Amino acid sequence: MTIASNENVRLMFKGLKLDGRTEEYVLKRMEQIDGILESILHKEIEIDTDKKGKFRVEIMIKTPYELYRAENTTQSVEGSVDLAVDDLRGQITRTKDKRRTLIKRGGRSIKKRAVIDDGARF
Repeated sequence: MTIASNENVRLMFKGLKLDGRTEEYVLKRMEQIDGILESILHKEIEIDTDKKGKFRVEIMIKTPYELYRAENTTQSVEGSVDLAVDDLRGQITRTKDKRRTLIKRGGRSIKKRAVIDDGARF
């Protein structure tokens, strides 16, 4: 098992050795997630092979309030990383949309409960 650490990114390779180009590709794809999420505490990427020779990629991202996790298995490392990152983007987008919707609903309910004075001029 090989472990490479970079600031808050931890890459783990189990049972295989990857070249620098593939490692750079993985880190470049993870930078796209950095643009979506504001405060990432820790990123962990685990790459290994299964019995059939397929590459399994598992990505975990920890933020102060959420834990995002995606796993995918394909014939190539790049394909697995792409699919896992796309899955993470979907999870993050759903969470952000849900939070935004709840904030809007809260604002609407406050407006409904607010009583306007009859003498107010608008």
